[in-house]
Amino acid sequence: MRNIPNLENIIIAHRGNHNNKIPENSLKAFKLSLKENRPIELDVQLTKDNVLVVFHDENLLRMTNKNIILQETTYEEISKLFLLNTKEKIPTLEEVLNLINGNVLLDIEIKNTKRINDTCRSLLELLRNYPNNYLIKSFNPLIVLWFKKNASYIPRGLLIAKNYSKNKFINILVKSKFMINLCNLDFIALNKNLINEKKWLNYKEKMPVLLWTINSSLEISNDKNIGFICNIPFK
Repeated sequence: MRNIPNLENIIIAHRGNHNNKIPENSLKAFKLSLKENRPIELDVQLTKDNVLVVFHDENLLRMTNKNIILQETTYEEISKLFLLNTKEKIPTLEEVLNLINGNVLLDIEIKNTKRINDTCRSLLELLRNYPNNYLIKSFNPLIVLWFKKNASYIPRGLLIAKNYSKNKFINILVKSKFMINLCNLDFIALNKNLINEKKWLNYKEKMPVLLWTINSSLEISNDKNIGFICNIPFK
């Protein structure tokens, strides 16, 4: 049985508490979130040599000034790089789990990959003995379906964007009632610009909705069944 966290009006730190001096998805950003008792959203990807690391982009260029595809790189190579102009490095998920230790909710986004089985198995193994205070989500419904089949007790959600690809059929399918029912979702993580569409207004009455990405406190409301993934501190 899934232990689904209360997501109503929750404010989740998008990639931790980060700013121009503290890099996103860094241990320092997560320590600040932990200090504020703030739930944390983070991104995970698998390196070439099967280490789960916490990083958002497909390419390392924006955050490390190295034009390298993360999933084609070994952890040893990644471990030598620094985030922006700081001493912070790309953390492993294991490091982050040891730091947080269940003290705040973790909202774990699994980035898209061709190695779904390897990525999901690695994540499940790390979570086996972790305190039950987390949820998983992905833009890729095949990843969500993997957890439905192999670890149905983990709360899971589907990230909903306006467009996923240039393929019109894929855009329709991923956001369809069929796919949402097939994944047996516990929540939806919705692009904030879609919330006023009738379809999603109806869904928020059926399950929790997390809106992303919020940049100002003015975008936060008291709407029933809605939580917020926010860039903190607000700009």
